[in-house]
Order: sequence, then C-alpha cells, then structure tokens
Amino acid sequence: MNFLNKMERKCGRFAIRNLTKYIILLYVIGYVLSFLGTVTGIPFSAYLMLSPGHILHGQIWRLVSWLLIPPSGLNIFTIIMLALYYSLGTSLEKTWGDFRYNVYILGGILSTIIGAFLLYFIQGPMNSLYGMAAISTYYINLSIFLAFAASYPDMQLLLYFVIPVKIKWLAYLDVAYLVYNFIQTPIWSIRMMIIASLLNFIVFFFATRNYSHINPKEVHRRQQFQKAVHPKMAPGVTKHKCAICGRTEKDGDNLEFRFCSKCNGNYEYCQDHLFTHEHIK
Repeated sequence: MNFLNKMERKCGRFAIRNLTKYIILLYVIGYVLSFLGTVTGIPFSAYLMLSPGHILHGQIWRLVSWLLIPPSGLNIFTIIMLALYYSLGTSLEKTWGDFRYNVYILGGILSTIIGAFLLYFIQGPMNSLYGMAAISTYYINLSIFLAFAASYPDMQLLLYFVIPVKIKWLAYLDVAYLVYNFIQTPIWSIRMMIIASLLNFIVFFFATRNYSHINPKEVHRRQQFQKAVHPKMAPGVTKHKCAICGRTEKDGDNLEFRFCSKCNGNYEYCQDHLFTHEHIK
C-alpha cells in the first residue's frame, strides 16, 4: 500500500488516462488488420503475436503488437462484451484513479509476457510456437471483471438484459470458468494466461489492502480508546451509582438510574430509591 502510494506520487503524472478507451481502440485496429488479412491472404496476426523466439531474434515490436490481437472474432456477442468491459474498466479508473488502474492492466500484460518467455525456455522453440498464437488479452479482460466485482460485490447486472444478479455471483462463475478452462485445455499458453491474470488479480489486491487494523499495536490502541469513550468497558469504572445503596449498572442489567431534580447537587438514585430517599438540601 505504501509502495503504491509512493509510486503514485512520483509517477502518477505519467499514467495513461482513459486507458480502457485505448484498449478498445487497439482491438478495432486488430479487427481491421484481420479483415485486410482475409482479403489479401496475408495473416497479419503471424507478425503480431507474442513469440519470444522472434523477439530474441530482433522482432521486438512483438512485445506490444500482440495487444492488437482481438480476444475473439467480431460478432454481436463480442461487441456486447467489449461494451461491458469498457463500462467496467471506466468505472474502475474513476474508483481507483488512473495510476492504479494502469498498474493493474500493465501488471497483467507484463505477467503474460514473462509467462510466454518462461514457456519458451521450458518447452523449447518448436513446442511453444504453436501455443503462442493463442495469446491475447482475453484473460486480462476477465481479470477486469474480477477486479470490478471485488470493488462492487453487491452491484446488480441484468443477466440476458432481464434477470438481476449480484455481480459477486457472476464473479464466482467467472472463477469457476477459469478453473475449468485451465483443467480441460491441453495448451499450456492458455494455462499460462489464466495463471498470469489470476496472479495479477491476487497480488494487486493483497498489495493494496490496509492491514493496519490487525496490527497488535493498533488493536491495543482501539481497545484503549473504547475504554475511554465507553467507561463501562473499563474494569472498576462505572457510569451510574446510587447515592443510597451504592449499586451500579454492573449489579444488574435491568437497573435504571435517574438524577433527582429536588436534591441540591448531582445525586443519582436507582429505581428502588428514586422516590423513597430524603431530598438533600
């Protein structure tokens, strides 16, 4: 938490504003290139995909060009999903601020790049090349949904535009879908993307939580404060005491105490002596 605060003070001015809008714009460019590739017969994605082998041989543009690869084919469902992610991402930008949202998205991108290189060195060039074609920002988008659900768990979405569902339940389904995908797919690049997106989500949220409330010193300070504000919580200190019998609120939960307006001074009595005592003049 303190680290992010320090980084935001130093580098916050460099944050990209409206980052979600630029992500959607990259997809639009990617769909245009995909359409041109269909017309000309040249698969542009082959020159865009995140391929560590090609990067190590000088094609360093692939470190960023893979962001142009759309998460899926262009259809009405994709348009609806992109509109949803634009709405969620914009809301997160306003809630977290531009810098933290940038850190979250760029953290997912960096985790994916690191994972791709790890696969390349573990599996070898030939075995990893096939799976690299599947790498896109699809699972990073899913992590945006998880982040929004963690920030607004009780917000409702209209499922199929009709059924109101709390977003936290959809997030549970999202996690279950990721786990199912991880188990059933034989392609390790997809597994890597799932791990990268979930790891980014977990690390970011653990790093931004405030743990001071479980610090022993903070717990002791709160207890002392409560005792000062609520004397009944401090041993040996009471709020009420009968001037006749000396009973206090600790002698019974049903005891009631009142001040006598006819006595000269602040004298308090329990319900048994409020009307039977001799007034002090």
